[in-house]
Amino acid sequence: MTDATDKDGAQQGAARGERIAKVLARAGIASRRAAEAMIAEGRVAVNGRTLETPATLVTTSDRVEVDGKPLPAIERPRLWRYHKPRGLVVSAKDPEGRQTVFEALPPDMPRVVSVGRLDLTSEGLLLLTNDGGLSRLLELPATGWSRRYRVRVFGDVDQAVLDTLLAGVEVEGVRYGPITARLERVQGANAWIAVTLKEGKNREIRRVMEHLGLKVTRLIRTSYGPFQLGKLEPGEIEEVPRRTLVDQVGAIYPPVADAAPGPASRSTHKSTGRPKLTLKPGAQTRLRAGEDAKAPPTARGERRTPRPKPGGTGKRRG
Repeated sequence: MTDATDKDGAQQGAARGERIAKVLARAGIASRRAAEAMIAEGRVAVNGRTLETPATLVTTSDRVEVDGKPLPAIERPRLWRYHKPRGLVVSAKDPEGRQTVFEALPPDMPRVVSVGRLDLTSEGLLLLTNDGGLSRLLELPATGWSRRYRVRVFGDVDQAVLDTLLAGVEVEGVRYGPITARLERVQGANAWIAVTLKEGKNREIRRVMEHLGLKVTRLIRTSYGPFQLGKLEPGEIEEVPRRTLVDQVGAIYPPVADAAPGPASRSTHKSTGRPKLTLKPGAQTRLRAGEDAKAPPTARGERRTPRPKPGGTGKRRG
């Protein structure tokens, strides 16, 4: 263990280990920022000594403990596609006692963190990973990855007004980057809009649409970078094959390419998060809460992820 603020640590950082916060993030314990907070709270110890600063370098020979428990062995980075249903909170714990995404995951899932978030009433593709460092990287706009959404709004939509979002927009003092918004179709007083952006700030789409006089009544994320929601049903989760993960992120996140190969998992699992079933007035079929019987089809050119073949033998752990 080395203090990174020491002269030796500064000169030999790469040779003496990695910062403790980065190690905790890669182990899926917490994000780097959250790991630093855990250290400040005295919850992290190295070789029996409680840390007082996150400026500490550790190596594989150091014994790291969190809340008195040994740090789990760092697995190879893995990534899952999850179809988040409405009504689940993307948070480790919810002070209001609402069910979280992580509580709804299959019991054999390893400890994971989300890549970004989706609001309580938002749904669609949520990427999950066991590697905090990978999560942090994929959240950065610098990756250049687009995030695509299908958005249902209430109000009169003018394509010319939507086109002004290409230059970015400021709402209540917050500046949002370029947004591509294309009117797909109108259904009475409602309309479906295809939205593409690269930042994904907190409640960005809802606030921007409200700024235009439109109320968002449904929001579905359909893709995040090269990863697609495809045909995953609400609550279903599927691991991204290792080869695909290496091809897509290996160049920007070396640990993915450097990790020893593990068995690929192509199986699809259903989480325990089940939105309430409600019967729409006049409808003959039961729909999930917030579901639209006439949700628009996949946009032209949008790639679909094939549904896994029956009888897959993929394992859950690498």
